[in-house]
Amino acid sequence: MRELTKAIQETAQKLLQDKEVELVVGFAKGSLPLRNTPCFIRQPEEAQKLVWGYGCENNLATYLRQRPEKLAVVAKGCDSRSIIELIKENQINREKLVIIGIPCQGMIDRKKVTRLLAGRELLKAEVKDGQVVLMGKGFSETVPCEQLLHDTCLTCQHPNPVLFDIMLGEPVPVKEADSFADLANFEAKAPAEKRAYLIQELSRCIRCYACRQACPMCFCEECFADCSMPQWLSKSSLNVQDNVFFQAVRVLHLAGRCVDCGACDRACPMGIDLRTLTHKMVRDVQELFGYTAGVSLEERAPLAAPVSSSTLNHF
Repeated sequence: MRELTKAIQETAQKLLQDKEVELVVGFAKGSLPLRNTPCFIRQPEEAQKLVWGYGCENNLATYLRQRPEKLAVVAKGCDSRSIIELIKENQINREKLVIIGIPCQGMIDRKKVTRLLAGRELLKAEVKDGQVVLMGKGFSETVPCEQLLHDTCLTCQHPNPVLFDIMLGEPVPVKEADSFADLANFEAKAPAEKRAYLIQELSRCIRCYACRQACPMCFCEECFADCSMPQWLSKSSLNVQDNVFFQAVRVLHLAGRCVDCGACDRACPMGIDLRTLTHKMVRDVQELFGYTAGVSLEERAPLAAPVSSSTLNHF
């Protein structure tokens, strides 16, 4: 990770010095262990702030839409896939973007760390040789890194950037595991059980819209949830039926566009299982249309193309 951090710093510094870009979007060290934060660098001497590690979980494609200046971005696999879809939707000007590709080993889920520590405060953490050492007042605990990765990282089939201008680091081997194995329990439920599960989960929703704001593919100037004419959702009270409706429409709007980066799931302050909805939608799009979002600049998204009679026969 130190080598990658140094390479990112040197690359960003050179791009800014040579005036190839006006802005570099990457990560800086966060205020908490295992947590890094999006960082925006405009001066060559500021490039030393940039870091890379297991806490670079944010999808930086969120910050690239409709930018007027020429910029560079540090992009892992899921970031690059979102960038591809945003280019196809005319939200990013490819000619004004330099993509610094970084192979991704996976990102550590702080929620899993919190559950593991069971109330103990994490003061320091180190990652070495596939092990995470968690340290605090009066304790030190070593855990295999694989146990703490985000669920999206455990099933990721595109850990390496799909699109890049500059590639740093060696490619990461692609996992051979079934990328949809986590859906088995949900799919085994009867329709009534599925609905009951979703109602149970979404009854905790406070409609803060953090999931929408974190998603790089949610960029409508006015979301249907904010409309007043017509008014799709109640604005004066919360109820579970409106919550289900909001999430159902949000997920359908992402059909053929979602790259399963997990940004919505991570952003939820209530810990709602949003990924089951999005991941099932990703699988359904693959099965119905043979399309995987964010792997090709040339291939049209299925819902942006004319529907064939053979596809209609699936419904």
